[in-house]
Amino acid sequence: MTRICVAGATGWTGRAVTRAILDDPTLELVAAVARRTAGQDLGEVLGIGVIGLPVVGSVDEALQSPCDVLVDYTSHTAVRSHVNLAIARGVSCVIGSSGLTEADYAEIDQAARERSVGVVASGNFSVMVAVLQHSALLAARHLESFEVIDYASAQKPDVPSGTSRELAERLGAIRTPQHVIPPHAVAGPIEARGTTVAGVQIHSIRLPSYSVSTEVIFGNADERLHFRHEAGSGASPYVAGTLLAIREVTQRVGVTRGLDSLLFDH
Repeated sequence: MTRICVAGATGWTGRAVTRAILDDPTLELVAAVARRTAGQDLGEVLGIGVIGLPVVGSVDEALQSPCDVLVDYTSHTAVRSHVNLAIARGVSCVIGSSGLTEADYAEIDQAARERSVGVVASGNFSVMVAVLQHSALLAARHLESFEVIDYASAQKPDVPSGTSRELAERLGAIRTPQHVIPPHAVAGPIEARGTTVAGVQIHSIRLPSYSVSTEVIFGNADERLHFRHEAGSGASPYVAGTLLAIREVTQRVGVTRGLDSLLFDH
């Protein structure tokens, strides 16, 4: 039975993932991290009754218990330190938090390989998003011009979202998109052309009523192709992919990027 620690266990996505782990007979939740509810019984915090597992306030404390996989759904400010702690202790990681860069993942990959542990990281663990990403990567092999639009709630502080950043990084690994006028050469504020990630333009929109949604647009002369994922207000779309990553990560060494890497042969 795989032993799991969830960091951010009572947060928006972490809460749904934690309940799914508790309901899965093949997984064992051994620790839950949430600073605001530290010391309380996890079951009471989740509204399912006392289960005898107290919430702890730090990943360092949580990993004092034997653990196979750390699942991180915290924040861009905390995730790197959590992953560093887990890898140093030989614990595999599933990273659902956003904010890590390509350089971060290169360093994490090196550390994970030195410790012979696996890391599965995805900007979005929705199976639908994995299908979008897989389709976009196929399209980029044949289409030269594309840009990404990143939608999220007004409260989301990090830009672009992990979903859009990961998509741009992986598209950019296939090709650098072509521009008639390069973004840095426009007549006006270059910020109006968005930010450049791995050679790909991303435009971040932060407005009320949005959850994390991502769109990539491909353009040719007189035609366009749109791939867009629209998320609802709940966290249920991200549960199945996270559970799949938990089951896969202990069989891997180093960093695996994207849920689509687990679902499709590339």
